[in-house]
Amino acid sequence: MESTSAWHDYFKPKSLTWWSGVAAVGVGFAMAAGLNHPSLGAVGQLLAALSGGDASPASLIVLGTGLIGLRAKLGRG
Repeated sequence: MESTSAWHDYFKPKSLTWWSGVAAVGVGFAMAAGLNHPSLGAVGQLLAALSGGDASPASLIVLGTGLIGLRAKLGRG
């Protein structure tokens, strides 16, 4: 099936870029859900500083999905 091969393009648990994207999406969703934990704020600020943007949940989710998509594109060559 076509869909299973596309799934394998995006799921790369051995890739640092993939884990960075997953972390950004996870922190973005946690912040959007209202989880107010000091470590989430610190991780969100760090991810935002590394991306050069703000630390809003939407920007972290977009950053994360972009990193996951970039990793998939690099994997396909």
